[in-house]
Amino acid sequence: MLNDVRTAARDNAEWCDIVCGSHGLAGRADADAWSVPHRSPPWYPDAVTLRSGVDACALLARIDVGPGASVKDSFADLDLSGYGFRVLFDAQWIHRPPAAPPADEPLTPVTSADDLAVWAAAQGGGELFRPALLADPRVRVLARHDDQGVLTGGAVLSGDGPYGVSNLFTRTDNPRDIWQAVCATVPDAPLVGYETIPDLAAALAAGFTTTGPLRVWLRA
Repeated sequence: MLNDVRTAARDNAEWCDIVCGSHGLAGRADADAWSVPHRSPPWYPDAVTLRSGVDACALLARIDVGPGASVKDSFADLDLSGYGFRVLFDAQWIHRPPAAPPADEPLTPVTSADDLAVWAAAQGGGELFRPALLADPRVRVLARHDDQGVLTGGAVLSGDGPYGVSNLFTRTDNPRDIWQAVCATVPDAPLVGYETIPDLAAALAAGFTTTGPLRVWLRA
């Protein structure tokens, strides 16, 4: 389980680095953590721990710890309350091994800046998702459409295997459908990601299992 958490944390840190890079922010990574010295884009952390037992003071020295700073505590073993941070949310890392593809239709790639803008508006991230993402071979922005061509959901796959699943959304009544569609898109590869407790059931119903807790800290 610990190796699964490390793998998921590294994949997630790489995705955070890609997003920051698309906004002109250069991050750095070592054995302890990935971090970016200037404030990351909305909804993205300023640091992601990559092993358990990271020194809190050393980690915070790598980032701008002013209001709005956030840290993804990948092993849920930090206590940043004494540094002005509070817990924003708790979540669980998830993993799905390669498996026979489910019956759902695979998702289709988003390939143009115009389609990405439509996708980003539906997902809720808006200008967070920049066209540079489409040129990165480590990133696949994926969409699902109904029979009339209306966008009904989507997700991002990142990395080169296992793939990280993030930014999943759906307009259907059953979120399990979009998780199954993600699994059908790359059935021969392991998948990792994380979900908060209220949204975890749909991923578990699609064949994922939990591998360990994580925590996100925010400085008000």
